[in-house]
Amino acid sequence: MPPAKVQELCLRLAKFKKENKELLTYLLFEAQDEAGYIGGVKKEMEALFAGVNTSHVYFAKKTIRKILRVANKHIRYIGSPQAETELLLHFCGCLKDSGLPLHKNTVLSNLYQTQWKKMYKALQSLHEDLQYDYMKEVNRLEELE
Repeated sequence: MPPAKVQELCLRLAKFKKENKELLTYLLFEAQDEAGYIGGVKKEMEALFAGVNTSHVYFAKKTIRKILRVANKHIRYIGSPQAETELLLHFCGCLKDSGLPLHKNTVLSNLYQTQWKKMYKALQSLHEDLQYDYMKEVNRLEELE
């Protein structure tokens, strides 16, 4: 396709859905600095975890699911197993540090375990050196249990 046609299609794509615009913004402006982008997503997750309503578990579950949707959206944008491992590991760490009763609530426990399995599966697809580095962090989190 000619470049003018590709540009026209991209502009047309950007007009409609919010996710299309966000993905296009990531690809055009932030894909070059993946580490900085991951750091920004982590800060956003921490800010959202700071706002979790812990007065009732129902509201906490809703907010945690929202945080997970945000994390998964950014994982899809990046499309890298390393980023998926890093973000899910950070999510699990923040969830564990939140002080919510993970083992007393079935839904929270299942959500935590599911994300842990996804993170571990992504971790297995990484290079051995990266696996070693991330496994140290995984072991640190498991010690907190």
